[in-house]
Amino acid sequence: MKEFLYELKEGLLISLRAIGANKARSVLTTLGIIIGVTSVVLMSTAINGIDNAFQNGVASLGSDNLYIDKWEWFNNDTPWWELRNRRNLTVEDYERYKELAKIPLAVAPTIWSFQNIRYKNRIVESIIIQGTNHEYIKTTNLTFKEGRFFNELESNSGRNVVVLGSEIAKNLFPNGYAVGEYVRIKGHKFKVVGILDEQGSWVMGNFNPDKQVFLPLQNIYKYFQSADFRSITINVRAKNSLMVEATKEEAIGIMRRVRGLKYNEPDDFSINQQEGLLNTINQTVGVIQIAGLFITGLALFVGAIGIMNIMFVSVKERTKEIGIRKAIGAKRRTILSQFITEAAIICMIGGTIGLIIALILSLVVNQFLPTSVQIDTIILAIVISIATGVVSGFAPAYTAAKLDPVEALRYE
Repeated sequence: MKEFLYELKEGLLISLRAIGANKARSVLTTLGIIIGVTSVVLMSTAINGIDNAFQNGVASLGSDNLYIDKWEWFNNDTPWWELRNRRNLTVEDYERYKELAKIPLAVAPTIWSFQNIRYKNRIVESIIIQGTNHEYIKTTNLTFKEGRFFNELESNSGRNVVVLGSEIAKNLFPNGYAVGEYVRIKGHKFKVVGILDEQGSWVMGNFNPDKQVFLPLQNIYKYFQSADFRSITINVRAKNSLMVEATKEEAIGIMRRVRGLKYNEPDDFSINQQEGLLNTINQTVGVIQIAGLFITGLALFVGAIGIMNIMFVSVKERTKEIGIRKAIGAKRRTILSQFITEAAIICMIGGTIGLIIALILSLVVNQFLPTSVQIDTIILAIVISIATGVVSGFAPAYTAAKLDPVEALRYE
């Protein structure tokens, strides 16, 4: 054991001296690994960040939710023209459903419109205005930075009150203090009663609550569109995740009754779930991961080939040194471990540099896209670096180890 440790120590020192003696070559050799590891880590942090942002966005809306809608959002086997020709869901449908449903924790109608919102000389254009009632907040996990959601009295009487998403509030009120102020939507004044906490659900686009405002349902019909213009969505929250399927089955039965469908008629509504949204994003992330792994794998392969070539050159240059060491008793395994160690050290140095560069770049990327650095990503980068060094250095090391000492000593 002592002999093995001594050989390992000697091989390590020789490897470090060889790397130090050929600084320019060592730097050029590590470039491929630096690029490969930077790609791996940056891709991993970006995918983790996007996935976390999406999971947070779904969680903010409530993971136990169902959405009764005219349209089927995911896994749509029904032709689009059949969906288009379905009857709109109405407020009356919502009221009948709420009256008959026994299982849900909370039920709320929603309808939306794209509008501009203004405060003094500041304006935010084409945002989603969500019309709903006071029950809506119970169907989500949304929390408040300031103020509150509109209450039952404000909802039922259609008062001109509004709740702002965090990003809308930042744009209109950069200095804060929005609650109690009045904003204008299509020329109509609305009093701000609440500001939502930031959800950070970047991947949801305009459907991110940060980029929406909420007002009583009646005001959508009063100011922005007729009751026949667009179908509503009925948000249904189950009491817990175990009750989702039971809530869904009850909703199907009640909605068929509310819509007056006969036993042999197909549903003219859809029950949408967060699970469909999660499956869609997971498929998208999966495609990105495959593409990213291919690109990073290609970069690492090119880096490994470069290291292998350089190590073969190093073996050729040090043939006489190898012959002398073997002539005075160095074993094959000693020579083999020395060159493998040298390749592994070069790769580990390149991997460390690549990791540092990737972490710096992830901070820059985080200004535009969400990123998330995790410990397993750092461990992965180090393992990939060492593994690449061992694999790419084995062939040159084996070549060096099996050199005949007499032929090596005669090499010029």
